Amino acid sequence: MTNLPAVANFNFLEQNTRERILSAATALIASGGRGAGTTRAVAAAADVQAPTIYRIFGDKDGLFDAVAEYGLAKYVEAKSMRLPHPDPVQDLRDGWDMHVAFGLTNPALFVILNGDPNSRRFSPALTKGQRILRQRITKIALAGQLQVSEAHATALLQAGCTGTVLTLLNEPVEVRDLSISVMTREAVFSFIICPTSISAELGPNGAATSLRASLHFTSVLTAGERQWMTELLDRIVAGKPEDLTNVNLT
Repeated sequence: MTNLPAVANFNFLEQNTRERILSAATALIASGGRGAGTTRAVAAAADVQAPTIYRIFGDKDGLFDAVAEYGLAKYVEAKSMRLPHPDPVQDLRDGWDMHVAFGLTNPALFVILNGDPNSRRFSPALTKGQRILRQRITKIALAGQLQVSEAHATALLQAGCTGTVLTLLNEPVEVRDLSISVMTREAVFSFIICPTSISAELGPNGAATSLRASLHFTSVLTAGERQWMTELLDRIVAGKPEDLTNVNLT
């Protein structure tokens, strides 16, 4: 028969050891960069034997992935607790600034998170962060201010924000020009967002953008109908808007 208290105690000790290793590795990488997070240094800082690190994390890459997830989870949790701005556009702007600040404050962690585009590891924190971003974009679409599809808006924002951080990190701190972030942010915003509702200005394209964002609020469609409607609306959003002044409605 399994001794449940003993198993629970072992799991607690294992989790405690894991947290201690992650905390030590995070501190070393934050102060000295990726190169400072050697297995020997982490083991010494966490007061464990090197084989313990390999047993828990598999290898050095596994440890770095765990460190990235550990730091990202803390950031995303703080981000999710922030009260949203009543203006969805300003809320998205605040989110951009917060992400840039996170990257500049945690350069080694940010590089680990974005250094391998071919990485396919599952990240609960990254998934949660992307969901928060999509929710902010959806609010703008519902307000009738999104000029492109939600998918394109998400990709453009991620590319622009990540590229901005990596560009700034390549500059010495003393000459780092933070206005680059502001200019890039506003350039992206000007492409994906209209200052006022665009439904009347873009006709079916603007209306389709808002309707697509609203589909999940209705229960009258079957799953198949919702998918079919989404595909149709995506085609309208992606299409070239007509010149409404020349349209004959008779």
